[in-house]
Amino acid sequence: MTPELGVIEGYFGRPWRHTDRQQVMSQLREMGYAFFHFAPKADAFLRRRWREPHPGAALAELTELSAHCRSLGLRFGLGLSPYELYRDFSAPAKAAFIDKVRLLDAIGIDDLAILFDDTRGDVPDLAAREAEIVHTAMANTRASRVFMCPTYYSDDSMLDVVFGARPAGYLNDLGRRLDPRVHVYWTGEEICAREYSPGHLARVGEALRRKPTLWDNYPVNDGPRMSRHLHLRGFTGRPSTIGPHIAAHAINPALQPHLSLIPAATLVASYRDGPAYCYMNAFKAAACATAGQELAGMLETDLHALQDRGLDQLGEDLDRLRQRYAAVVHPVAAEVLRWLEGSDTVDGWVEDA
Repeated sequence: MTPELGVIEGYFGRPWRHTDRQQVMSQLREMGYAFFHFAPKADAFLRRRWREPHPGAALAELTELSAHCRSLGLRFGLGLSPYELYRDFSAPAKAAFIDKVRLLDAIGIDDLAILFDDTRGDVPDLAAREAEIVHTAMANTRASRVFMCPTYYSDDSMLDVVFGARPAGYLNDLGRRLDPRVHVYWTGEEICAREYSPGHLARVGEALRRKPTLWDNYPVNDGPRMSRHLHLRGFTGRPSTIGPHIAAHAINPALQPHLSLIPAATLVASYRDGPAYCYMNAFKAAACATAGQELAGMLETDLHALQDRGLDQLGEDLDRLRQRYAAVVHPVAAEVLRWLEGSDTVDGWVEDA
């Protein structure tokens, strides 16, 4: 069983270029992906500056992207992170939130995602506060589907370390309070899950009183360490047997849009092929379809260097690889070259800059 597949553009770092995003959306739709949610952490007007409207040029691009997705038959959504709104949802704050929801509606959205990730959550009635905000969004949006991402979107204890200890019974309380129509994003047993199992997903579904929508943090490579690696290999640890336990499966892509197409295609193959799935064969087929046979062969040869060794361990191979990919005229080769030149690292990048 293949669940509904989608993309949640929810990474830290430099957002994709508008033209690249359009091209990649077209190719993802051809693969069978059904929805795209725009929520890059760099978009301050969806995060810390959420009360402000998008500037004219950014608004025009989002409107054009919405129309492009709809022309493809791809559902388009926006991810709004109303920064710490749960701390003060008084009448003025509620009015500002409703105004923002209506501004996003005007762009043309099929899905609206209210995202509470990456903020402190150590308050006892957190689930009740978040449910109230989500229900306010539902009552005021024209989007036909509403998603939410909990503050504690994984079992990973790192969330408690960074954002404060999660309230007791948080996930069960959230599931009990949320309207059954709300879709809930979940990243798994870890923030960047190595695998998903039917047992884990069944337990989460029971707590939430609905099947979770996976926010799969692969092939994303947005952290200070991860950005120094290219995530190209085919998906592993996502057996087709998880399909009946999830509402949908969305991937958080890499900083490199065209390279993200390679692992994205292997997820389709994983569900399609079931027990017969072979992740390296799927990688080879996807790389060839995305980049052509010659460039795909280069990526396969250099896979260990690009994904496992990473930028800091290339040593004297770095110049050789730069020359190798500079000689190829292709968007995929250009992205590898840009990464080799250190242009995609997020070391000095600040959220909402």
